[in-house]
Amino acid sequence: MTHTRMIGVDVGGTFTDVFVLDEDAGTAQVAKVPTTRPDQSGGFLDGIGRRVDELSSVSVVVHGTTAGTNALLQRKGAKMGVITTQGLRDVLEMRRRDRPRTWGLRGDFQPVVPRSLRLEVPERTLADGTIRTPVDLDAVRAAARTLIENGCEAVAILFANAYANPENEHKAAAAVRALWPNPHVTASAEILPEIREFERFSTAALNAYLQPEVAGYLDRLERALKSDGFSGEFMIVQSNGGVMSVETACRRPVRTTLSGPAAGVIAAGHIARSAGFDNVITGDMGGTSFDVSLIADGCGMLSPQTAIDFGLVVRTPMIEITTIGAGGGSIAWVDKGGLLNIGPESAGSDPGPVAYGQGNDRPTVTDANVVLGRIDPDRPIGGKLARLDVEAAARAIDAQVGAPLGLGTEAAAEAILTVANSRMAGAIRLVSIERGFDPKRFAFMPFGGGGALHACAMLRDVGLGRAIVPRYPGVTSAMGCVIADMRQDFVQTINALTGTLDLDALAGFMQHHVDTGMAMLDAANTRFERRQTAFELDMAYVGQTHTVAVPLDIAVEGGKVCMPTVAGIEAAFDAAYRATYGRVLEGGARRVMNLRSTVIGKRPKFDLSTLAPAARGSAADARKGTRRAHLGTAWHETAIFDRLDLPVGAVIEGPAILEQADTTILIEPDLVGMVDTFGNVIIEPREGGT
Repeated sequence: MTHTRMIGVDVGGTFTDVFVLDEDAGTAQVAKVPTTRPDQSGGFLDGIGRRVDELSSVSVVVHGTTAGTNALLQRKGAKMGVITTQGLRDVLEMRRRDRPRTWGLRGDFQPVVPRSLRLEVPERTLADGTIRTPVDLDAVRAAARTLIENGCEAVAILFANAYANPENEHKAAAAVRALWPNPHVTASAEILPEIREFERFSTAALNAYLQPEVAGYLDRLERALKSDGFSGEFMIVQSNGGVMSVETACRRPVRTTLSGPAAGVIAAGHIARSAGFDNVITGDMGGTSFDVSLIADGCGMLSPQTAIDFGLVVRTPMIEITTIGAGGGSIAWVDKGGLLNIGPESAGSDPGPVAYGQGNDRPTVTDANVVLGRIDPDRPIGGKLARLDVEAAARAIDAQVGAPLGLGTEAAAEAILTVANSRMAGAIRLVSIERGFDPKRFAFMPFGGGGALHACAMLRDVGLGRAIVPRYPGVTSAMGCVIADMRQDFVQTINALTGTLDLDALAGFMQHHVDTGMAMLDAANTRFERRQTAFELDMAYVGQTHTVAVPLDIAVEGGKVCMPTVAGIEAAFDAAYRATYGRVLEGGARRVMNLRSTVIGKRPKFDLSTLAPAARGSAADARKGTRRAHLGTAWHETAIFDRLDLPVGAVIEGPAILEQADTTILIEPDLVGMVDTFGNVIIEPREGGT
């Protein structure tokens, strides 16, 4: 029997979201359940079980996970050790000598591995790849035994200049693996064969730090799925927006550090393009955070590295996402100076907002929306509670915000939302205006459980052209899991002038990357519509520190990479440099620093018209009545609609509230919403409005 059902699961800080697509039937189902702590696999399996009776009918399960991110943020990774070159044990601690606060005089940083577990061994490879001192394997074995005796679960091998010649590091890794009690051995050149010691050391060390946690979690999930009859493919979303096998994720868990948010951006891009919008700014508002990303001309922004927390640098391609602590569960508090703050601390799913009635007495953004009538207390999302406690939320707002600021209940709740909206608008300006993009050219796509409640505020505060609310905004990241392509990224340092560039060696690296990537696609046992390759060089003029990304138009014919030319490389650099800086430096010598290669398996994209509502009926049929909602400075009798019953073409004038199981959409006065052919709600200023 051919299985056509695909499942995407995104685990967030508050809720676990499930999206089930049946390609043959042309239907989709969604579920949202509370995230379980400390083991997230409970919510994962519960969410699937609510929509799928027989896992034997499922072909693919794709998971966007925050297990790695949470382990880093909470410093709950494995006890690990480091074996490194003599004299380099403190690279992880010295970093780039930056500070947690730019203008602060002091800063504190503790690496994930203490100094006592960072052991040195004799070996030395020079920057040109020459081995001056062969690795002392007896010292390596002795160091490994010491780490095992001290209870280390994982180890990272970090040797100087291993990117130029990994021979010493490979020999050391083989020696350690021969006696290490588990597979959690990371060699830096296997993770990041790229120049710059700190970034390579940090990425490899964090990979080792995450391996036991992430591998254990994924192993539990995989075994549980198989025990329930699942025999299809289980894959994991990477930070770059692609997917990888579980086996790769267990070896390279550092690639999952922005897994869930990346899936949301992938889905948002697909939805926006289908709806006719190439320029979109995404805003994923969950229970804990607000994640913002920009898609320009249909292309998302990729960053070569990020810092998950101060000093925890991960250098691997990932979708560029700006995160702030402004989720629905973010706690509102007044500081000693009398200023109202939102987050970064969150009530999460347990105990949750005050309105959940589970022990929290500090007001959150969700509590403010409940008190102001924007959320129906009798229909809370997630299915965890029968009713929200509006009175308890109001008392908490009065006591901890209203009283200190001298405000009444409604004014205090509006103040909470004003500060939260201001912070979210600032994040949107950071990825748009401050990078030269005009927000009027962009549509805003809110998703996550809380994003659609704040969409109108973002249009007003930032000046965005319109908002596009997806059919199932609360589970958009889960949908992205189903949409994401399989992608493998590779890097290799070249460090040569174009005049002395060894083209045969460069082509050899390209071919190795293509062969490795294609083999990984083959091993995935997944159907691809087509396969793509892309090559890019990091280049600069001699004497410059910062590089320019230079795309290369190099064909791959019959699996073989066509040879690049120096003239082609120099012309591509000139074009990229001029596009970035407006001019080139005539006569300047050019240097190639790194080669970056990408191999992509394009997975079939389901037709979003599958999600479209019926074209019959009218908006009046979906109307459920009215409810008082506080908007701005006054209460409004606000029309309430069942969002999923709104037909294609329905027009809803604000003020209005559209409700569905996974989110609530607020349309403010002077704005209007229209249901497009895919079931999205397009929110724009009313004609003649402001």
